[in-house]
Amino acid sequence: MIRVNGIKKSFGPLEVLKGINVSIEKKEIVTIVGASGAGKTTLLQIIGTLMKPSGGTITINNIDISQLKERQLASFRNKEIGFVFQFHHLLPEFNALENVCIPAFIAGDNRRSSEKRAYDLLKLLNLAERANHKPSELSGGELQRVAVARALINNPSVILADEPSGNLDTQNKNELHTLFFNLRDKLNQTFVIVTHDKELARMADRTLQMKDGKIIYGK
Repeated sequence: MIRVNGIKKSFGPLEVLKGINVSIEKKEIVTIVGASGAGKTTLLQIIGTLMKPSGGTITINNIDISQLKERQLASFRNKEIGFVFQFHHLLPEFNALENVCIPAFIAGDNRRSSEKRAYDLLKLLNLAERANHKPSELSGGELQRVAVARALINNPSVILADEPSGNLDTQNKNELHTLFFNLRDKLNQTFVIVTHDKELARMADRTLQMKDGKIIYGK
């Protein structure tokens, strides 16, 4: 579903990615590991169209994203890619249901259908009773599950997660990791996850290890 071919990225004289090649299939859970500075987050941001590569191509569902103009790219990102970060980035003035709905509203979906799908996702994530609570009223684990629901609202092709459990205690971390696999099984969802968590890496279908801007294991 995702094909990364010869991806390079430089910031001035600093070469961060040095020709990355990797393929990711639908319903795979792939983790990317490596020391800080190995290029993991840069690769994830390029796959997620948040950053342009210096060279190489990426295709997602047979679409070469380098050929998309800015408006097309923004629409593609909103509909095809869900993001989960270490910090939830929920908007404090909105409740959980409203936060989950935001990407659907951006995509132009009507309010009724967006709210129904958002509620269904919160229910799936055992958060239905928290739908009307604002972020300040939710626990750390609940906040991250709301962020996962938000990432899923547009039924994206892939969820990209950057250290999604890095800010959670052990219990919430384990629950979040289990949730990813349940979502893969129930929704046929694909995940690409940057992590330092050895247990999550062990659970994944495949682990890619990066060092000095290259994949050294797991192609």
